[in-house]
Amino acid sequence: MKSSRLKPETLEASYRKRHETVLKPLASALANHITDCFKGQSRIDRISARPKDVSSFLTKANKMGGRHRKYSEPLHQIQDQVGARIVTFYRSDVDCLDKIVGKYFRAIESKDHVPDSEWEFGYFGRHHILVIPSDVIDDDWDKALVPKFFELQIKTLFQHAWSEAEHDVGYKEGEKPLNLDQKRRLAFTSAQAWGADRVFDELFRELLAPASKSN
Repeated sequence: MKSSRLKPETLEASYRKRHETVLKPLASALANHITDCFKGQSRIDRISARPKDVSSFLTKANKMGGRHRKYSEPLHQIQDQVGARIVTFYRSDVDCLDKIVGKYFRAIESKDHVPDSEWEFGYFGRHHILVIPSDVIDDDWDKALVPKFFELQIKTLFQHAWSEAEHDVGYKEGEKPLNLDQKRRLAFTSAQAWGADRVFDELFRELLAPASKSN
């Protein structure tokens, strides 16, 4: 099958147009829609949604998969052009929120994001690729620019805080990589965040969860 890959400058212009005219208002509409779906749920810290910025999209679009680029048609194949996030208090809440996701959205992929080895500590979170509901799509938008899917992440407060900090100080493509000592310190903070997340969830289940069920 012949690839319809766009030239880099054309791809950037096409995505920039999509980003400004559709993805920004779509992210706002999705945030409002998700907030409505989860209204009344306790222990939700925040709900947000945002479009993938142009530089991040281009970096992902140019990612290699072996000898060839991973995406032959990135404008159609990259599924997280809009990313939404629900931050909740405890790990036990994640499964409860998942049930609501299944009630209001159609998922094409759901997975837990965990480090590759049990000896590693790093990014954790529940990820869903969901079909964009038709009722958040404005009739005035160019339908050819509207993606079919968006990504929803559900994280605890500790998972969210660590991932945001790691994104800022961790290795980014094109920058100087972390040295061994810096990697060890980053792994240490990740392990601490993982441990705190687990302890607070255990305390929640021991002290607060029974009272919540009885009410």
